[in-house]
Amino acid sequence: MPSHASNVASPAGALAGLRVVDLTQMLAGPFCTQILADHGADVIKVETITGDGTRVTGPFCADDTLRDFGGYFQSVNRNKRSIAVDLKTEDGRDIARKLIDKADVVVENFRAGVMERLGLSYETLRETNPRLVYGTVRGFGDPRSGESPYAQWPAYDVVSQAMGGMMGITGLDRDTPTKIGPGVGDTVPALMLCIGILAAVTRARDTGQGQFVDVAMTDAVLAICERIVYQTSYTGTVPVPEGNRHPLLCPFGLFRTRDGHVSIACATDAFWEKLAVAIGRPEMAQDSAFATNAARVQHQERVIAAIEAFTTLRTKEEIALTLGGKVPFGSVYTSAEIFADRHYAIREMLVEVEQPGSATPVKIAGVPIKLSRTPGAVRRRAPLLGEHTEEILHAAGYSDQEITRFRGTGTIR
Repeated sequence: MPSHASNVASPAGALAGLRVVDLTQMLAGPFCTQILADHGADVIKVETITGDGTRVTGPFCADDTLRDFGGYFQSVNRNKRSIAVDLKTEDGRDIARKLIDKADVVVENFRAGVMERLGLSYETLRETNPRLVYGTVRGFGDPRSGESPYAQWPAYDVVSQAMGGMMGITGLDRDTPTKIGPGVGDTVPALMLCIGILAAVTRARDTGQGQFVDVAMTDAVLAICERIVYQTSYTGTVPVPEGNRHPLLCPFGLFRTRDGHVSIACATDAFWEKLAVAIGRPEMAQDSAFATNAARVQHQERVIAAIEAFTTLRTKEEIALTLGGKVPFGSVYTSAEIFADRHYAIREMLVEVEQPGSATPVKIAGVPIKLSRTPGAVRRRAPLLGEHTEEILHAAGYSDQEITRFRGTGTIR
């Protein structure tokens, strides 16, 4: 993969030939379709005339005079083509239907009922494209799969984190539920939807029949928090925030250092023995009060005190030299430390892309799924609003005269 991704396509990935019409906006939907695009799918992002709302969110480069999009949009819409269409017009809906008729997949994240009001429901679209895989991600799911009492509630990441159980077990203490930093209430459902779409596409290629794929953001978050379900079911207890500890494993969490924190996770007694030796407390590995995980959980305050007696006197780098490669260990990184770590350069996880309107390339997160024969890649930057409108319409069979008429009526941009 080139270190600098432009708007010129490079060799295709494993999903080459898969056609996706992307009607999503914000984070969850675009993150899902970007994964498909990273691996070679032709993703057509159908935007409103004013564009995806994240285009104006920023942050923007200081010298960006164009300001068509900033970091938010760039980070989750690479490898896509953009067409701007007014779906409130009949011509606009006809364009959408024509694109979807030739697609393998359509993805949307409107509230339940919006596509029906536009005449673009799954039931309508499958009449002319029976192999269509129709993917949705909504806060509380689609009524087709079971109508939630919250089906019409709008939702964002912070809502699904809260109601999916994630915040209820995250925080410094039982009285301080805490939001997870990244937007996992959006990105985790996006990953689930991506898996569902690929499963349905595989089935459609075997049978010629598509299907409806529904992911509720709250459901996906709950699935990730699976531990709280079995803990409550098996024991009748309701888990609460545990701070930087684990309720079932010890040591397993964060520990203070001279310049920050490190993570240490000794889920097995063998790892604990190595840690005890490394921190100068070999006797603790033989002491019955600490020799087993169950015993360490019962005496976790003493375990943590012993470890921090070692870590608080040292820097993260010094501790890494002692523990790295011996026990599960990692420093708590800032983004600056991530940018400086060779691991992320070698793994191509910080990728330069062109930023229209700025003279300086920017970096976005790379492709984490590594395929040996058909690797995914950041092949092109995020698109300008309507950058590919004419290209897409010509490929769909529209004439220059029709495209001119659409522009005149405000149907496209």
